[in-house]
Amino acid sequence: MAAKEIDRNRANSALEVIKQHPGMVLFLASPALIVLAVVWFAASPGWAILLLITFVAAGGAAVLLKR
Repeated sequence: MAAKEIDRNRANSALEVIKQHPGMVLFLASPALIVLAVVWFAASPGWAILLLITFVAAGGAAVLLKR
């Protein structure tokens, strides 16, 4: 049960960092945003949305597989 409390503490700490430093989070996410913008303008908005869904799904899968 202690492991769940540690995860909750880490999640709360990460949320506080995001609230206090949104620019840093944007900087870390900027490569993905640049790729989405290039795909949006080079191919089509539909492909960019599909790529965004893929990014989100891959991130969720990575979180689930890490546990």
